[in-house]
Amino acid sequence: GGAVAMELIIQFGVIAFLLLLGLVFGRAAEQRHFRELKQKELILREVLVFSEKHPPADQEFRSANLVVGSVVIAEDYFKRIAASLKSLVGGRLTAYESLMDRGRREAIIRMKQAAREAGASMIFNVRIETARLSESDSNRQALFAAEFIAYGTALVPANRP
Repeated sequence: GGAVAMELIIQFGVIAFLLLLGLVFGRAAEQRHFRELKQKELILREVLVFSEKHPPADQEFRSANLVVGSVVIAEDYFKRIAASLKSLVGGRLTAYESLMDRGRREAIIRMKQAAREAGASMIFNVRIETARLSESDSNRQALFAAEFIAYGTALVPANRP
């Protein structure tokens, strides 16, 4: 009796410890990524991004090129557990909201980096596409990952060499 109960308590403690460890390290990695995103966004702030289809008529451009930025971001196991528990009662899945925010921002940053390398000062007709990627088989739970693709037309000003 007592030995079995003690073994169950130890097993529960190990599982709880591993979940806590996953939460701490997952949150730290996510916060580090948000800091990196903020730094990259500051560095690339001079590359302007617009959803409008047409650039200003009063400016001349030397070239227009398609630029693309893409990233795939996967959930961590803690987010999966938190989202599963939250889906039982309904409401916002904030665990996935931050994943989606990070993915969109990273894709835009990568698109802006491509535009900067081409000498562009702005990107018009910017679009963001999201695709869910999942992998599962009979022995494993499905893994949730999302691909984010940002694309647009990078415009190089006529006065740039």
